[in-house]
Amino acid sequence: MTSRSLQSKVLYIMNRRQTIPAHLRYTISDFNRQFPTDDACLEHLKEQRFSGGLVFCETCQGDRKLHRVKGRPVYACDECLTQFSPMAGTIFEHSSTSLRLWYYAMYLMASTRCGISAKQIQRETGVTYKTAWRMFRQIRSLLSETDMQLEGSAVEIDETYVGGKRKNKHGQRGMRGRDNDEKTPVFGMVERGGRVRVMAFVTPDVKAATLYPIIEEKVLPSSIVYSDEYSVYDRLATPANGYDHRRIKHAQKIYVMGDVHTQTIEGFWSLVKRGIGGVYHSVSRKYLQTYLNEYSFRYNRRDQGNLIFNAILKRVSERADLPLVSKDAGIPVVQ
Repeated sequence: MTSRSLQSKVLYIMNRRQTIPAHLRYTISDFNRQFPTDDACLEHLKEQRFSGGLVFCETCQGDRKLHRVKGRPVYACDECLTQFSPMAGTIFEHSSTSLRLWYYAMYLMASTRCGISAKQIQRETGVTYKTAWRMFRQIRSLLSETDMQLEGSAVEIDETYVGGKRKNKHGQRGMRGRDNDEKTPVFGMVERGGRVRVMAFVTPDVKAATLYPIIEEKVLPSSIVYSDEYSVYDRLATPANGYDHRRIKHAQKIYVMGDVHTQTIEGFWSLVKRGIGGVYHSVSRKYLQTYLNEYSFRYNRRDQGNLIFNAILKRVSERADLPLVSKDAGIPVVQ
């Protein structure tokens, strides 16, 4: 390839149009325009938690409108002046960190595929590393989807191992997977077709007694289940389990045979491991599940573009300890 053709190719790559559709874009300019100040973030949070500025006031024993209390991040009942804080019961409660920085951290977490480190937030915002780490830990606590059911008629399952060190052990070079007790076992499932959602769990081991209850709870009966030749999966096709089990023989260097493969879940493992290795470098067994929740949350919403940020914001209110609004007001009771 000549230098001119190489230069043309580079310019073509640099000048390619944005690959995210316009209706799914949410840039830093959009973020700055929507949330320029702490007050704008507080007003947004208030509307998410108290839709239309209406809340059930226990003092008045009725639904009341709220107004902002000057100089304080709270709102008050129009009748009795009882105060309500939109941050109460959320991950923002008792935090001295700017609400806009919280929103910005969530925006950055939603805008990347491989994650962003607390150290990067520290550099960009000026908060301490301890504060940045705590913020990300709190945000990740919102992203679990334990109640999700895989609804696809076909599901890929696989186990992998995260962390640990590849080092000589008893004369064996580079011990991997089940041979290395320093690695953390992880079990994952991804549905095929439709929404193609993934679930990943840190497990104490990858024995049948551990994995089968997860499969039975999350995978619909009579589904097609694709796996590798790991012996633990032998019983999937038995009448007691009732799955249509199809397996690919990796040991024979066969990775795809028609529609029989585990490429989708392995692609997710690759994304997780690249992110942990390249961004976080190492993650302890204690917190690994929260990181898996983060990667799964983004993966399951990858068709939303940068609007994943809105999905995280919505989780703040959904996971908060909300006051009730009466049914008589025509607004659903929020549990």
